[in-house]
Amino acid sequence: MTELLFRDDPYQQEAPARVLRHTDEGGVVLDRTIFYPTGGGQPGDSGWLSWEGRRLPVATTLRTSDGAVALVPAEPLALPPPGAEVRQLLDWTRRHLHMRVHTALHLLSVVIPLPVTGGQIGAGRGRLDFDMPDPPGDLAEIEARLNTLIDLDLPVTDQWISDEELAANPGLVKTLSVKPPVGQGRVRLVRIGTPTRQVDLQPCGGTHVARTAEIGTVALEKVEKKGRQNRRVTLVLAP
Repeated sequence: MTELLFRDDPYQQEAPARVLRHTDEGGVVLDRTIFYPTGGGQPGDSGWLSWEGRRLPVATTLRTSDGAVALVPAEPLALPPPGAEVRQLLDWTRRHLHMRVHTALHLLSVVIPLPVTGGQIGAGRGRLDFDMPDPPGDLAEIEARLNTLIDLDLPVTDQWISDEELAANPGLVKTLSVKPPVGQGRVRLVRIGTPTRQVDLQPCGGTHVARTAEIGTVALEKVEKKGRQNRRVTLVLAP
């Protein structure tokens, strides 16, 4: 299994690692990684691997069928061999945009307190789909409430609970289409605020900024009707 360095420190931009193996599709599996694999609506990270004077661009990062993390090359170049010591370098600009958008979407689910039916994170924009039969009302007012929460500069932290604790608190799960992974004994929760001044608490395996003010100003771009009861709300980060 790959040690997930990004889970303990999402701000880590470089790290050494050792190549464990190659996948049948040509991916590189490391013993430890700063690269986040595609999941939960967040794209896989990109960047570079370097070893012995060589450099391999990484297009994206994926989970393998056995739970490891594979870095997918952007070009058909030579791969570092199993056992090789490599240096990982993250495309930090892209990752940080994902972190800002992901955290903003958590807050969007606070100002629109409806069940979430889907979502997608991009580099500078993202969206949530809600079980929302009727239009959400004054979009400018919702946007203002969202930016007010961001401006509070609340801390963003995580904690772990057991599968049994999650089962006993089903209200923690906001998403209808994607359930948090269970079966490994514990589930990661992401909290915005503090235990005594909590704004949001929900299961999530993605990467987030450390404080909400780091998100910056956001704008709600549009609301689209997607089916009989679903509406898609898209937000963008201010330049």
